[in-house]
Amino acid sequence: MAEEKTNVMRLLDQKKIPYTPHAYDVSDGALDGVTAAKRLGVAPETCFKTLVTAGASKNHHVFVIPVEKELDLKAAAKAVGEKSVEMLKQAQLLPLTGYIHGGCSPLGMKKRFGTVIDASAEDLSEMTVSAGKIGRQVTLSPQALASLSGASFAAVTRM
Repeated sequence: MAEEKTNVMRLLDQKKIPYTPHAYDVSDGALDGVTAAKRLGVAPETCFKTLVTAGASKNHHVFVIPVEKELDLKAAAKAVGEKSVEMLKQAQLLPLTGYIHGGCSPLGMKKRFGTVIDASAEDLSEMTVSAGKIGRQVTLSPQALASLSGASFAAVTRM
């Protein structure tokens, strides 16, 4: 049976960016990134989650950080030139990005937002991010992700 392509995979195919697709079972409701990394057999420091924030300026920003870390809001605000940023409320995620909580990808959002990938990814040969659907991930090079999403790299996490 052919693997179901997500919009993220179609975008990567269209741009001829090499990636490896992954699927994992979420029937038990475990949606956290550390569980996803374990089920995919990838190191948690190479598996990244996508967080969307609202800045004091009312602009939205996307941060891509390792699944076992937390976003440092002060460092995040500094990285995007905001006075402050706060996490987007879950109910606002789908209308703004087109993605639901647990399936948000830094690629293929309804609108392109300023994106920052945590500096820990910069020297990795590959990283894994959501493919835009719960239970689906893609592994690709951090440079390819940064290029396609227009992202910069900055230290924006804490343990």
